[in-house]
Amino acid sequence: MNKIIIVGGLSACLLLGGCGAGQAADATSAESTVAAQESTVTLTESTEAAETVSTETTQNEAQLPDGVYTAEFSTDSSMFHVSEACDGKGTLTVKDGVMTIHISLGSKKILNLYPGLAEDAAKDGAVLLQPTTDTVTYSDGMTEEVYGFDVPVPVIGEEFDLALIGTKGKWYDHKVKVSDPVAEDSREAANGSFDMSALADGSYTIELTMEGGSGRASIQSPTQITVADGAATAILEWSSSNYDYMLVNSEKYLPVNTEGNSVFEVPVEALDAPLTMIGDTVAMSTPHEVEYTVTFHSDTLQNAESGK
Repeated sequence: MNKIIIVGGLSACLLLGGCGAGQAADATSAESTVAAQESTVTLTESTEAAETVSTETTQNEAQLPDGVYTAEFSTDSSMFHVSEACDGKGTLTVKDGVMTIHISLGSKKILNLYPGLAEDAAKDGAVLLQPTTDTVTYSDGMTEEVYGFDVPVPVIGEEFDLALIGTKGKWYDHKVKVSDPVAEDSREAANGSFDMSALADGSYTIELTMEGGSGRASIQSPTQITVADGAATAILEWSSSNYDYMLVNSEKYLPVNTEGNSVFEVPVEALDAPLTMIGDTVAMSTPHEVEYTVTFHSDTLQNAESGK
């Protein structure tokens, strides 16, 4: 297109400038302009090609190896977000190079999602994402059923279109982004870095921290753990006498005492890693299971006899 415009301009110059030496000079000048424009076009095309290669390289580098990751899921609306219990995250699965993130939303008010624009979602034959029923657990131990979705992820760290339809029956356009993926195995390795097999058989004291529940109940810290044949058991004494059993890895444990605050002996799988434990409390009108996370801190570990 540039060449056609320039040649047209050259013809006009020749017609207006007359014949002879003036025409030759104008022709030479015009030819130089054409050459310069061609050079500019070539340079522009090269730059565009380089930018395209750079973009493709960035996108290729963003692809993840097959595996399971925890990733941030952000949206352009405060009305469309993952459940507060999920801390803004979803579970990203990569299989054969195809990325899908499972998100648990804040309620059951969003009925379908569509990877694209609202106008396309409303067309006949559009393939909609169907909800799953997820149970989420909040920091106070309460649980709730919400809708979840498996969302195809075309790219990491960049916005893409994801339309939704709610109980009002109208499709809405939204932009979402998946970012900061962290491999599950690397999280587990970081959390469970302490080598339990390095502990000699014997009794130890150790400090612990606990999260979950209403915050009114607590577990005594430091507490005692016993190691025998490489397996560790902890004595957990609650600040209340209202716990009638605990669940650890789906195994039920009853109190080891009959008077005073509830005391349990439970297995300890790892130090420096949050361990999920459920305590059943009878403090309310009906028994209620509450989920907690308990972390035993290896840097506070001391031999119970020597104190070292």
